Amino acid sequence: MKEKSILTVDDLVVSFHMYKGLFRKERLEVVHSLSLDVNRGEIVAVVGSSGSGKSLLAHAIMGLLPDNAAVSGRICYDGKELTQKTRKALLGKKMTFIPQSVDYLDPVMKVGKQVIGVYSTKERQEELFEKYKLPKETEEMYPFQLSGGMARRVLVSSAVTEMPQLLIADEPTPGLGIEMAMDTLKHFREIADQGAGCF
Repeated sequence: MKEKSILTVDDLVVSFHMYKGLFRKERLEVVHSLSLDVNRGEIVAVVGSSGSGKSLLAHAIMGLLPDNAAVSGRICYDGKELTQKTRKALLGKKMTFIPQSVDYLDPVMKVGKQVIGVYSTKERQEELFEKYKLPKETEEMYPFQLSGGMARRVLVSSAVTEMPQLLIADEPTPGLGIEMAMDTLKHFREIADQGAGCF
């Protein structure tokens, strides 16, 4: 493990237990012995075809895999192994996540309140909406009222309200125009330059 690593994944294996027919249980391995480090000040991108396990890797790090998943290997944050308990303490402040699906937005809560969440302020939410070119009235809208690109920008805003030490982004730019996608990636670079790791 490198001394500066904010995230270390060591020999990670993700598999699923599935039933074939009525009684035969099978194990399908989808991430095979993967190891990587993300250092402070660094942006690491995992590139692969659709279905190659990129989202499963992000979900394994965040502890969001379904009950039929089995995970082996080690995932460490700042040198300490991540458990469900330690993840809970880190999530939303030191460790944040931009999911691929906009379905992660709460359908019955206005998006302004979702971005403010537990830790942030209305002023910070307004600052981010302006940065991501979301009109003022967006904060009073529900997710179903947003375009795909707007929903994506709300998700990004939610993840960067605090200054995370580790930002996990699962395909954060689909649905964004070229200019907004580039602005988002530049913002990730700014976050990394302040000592965070982006993955």
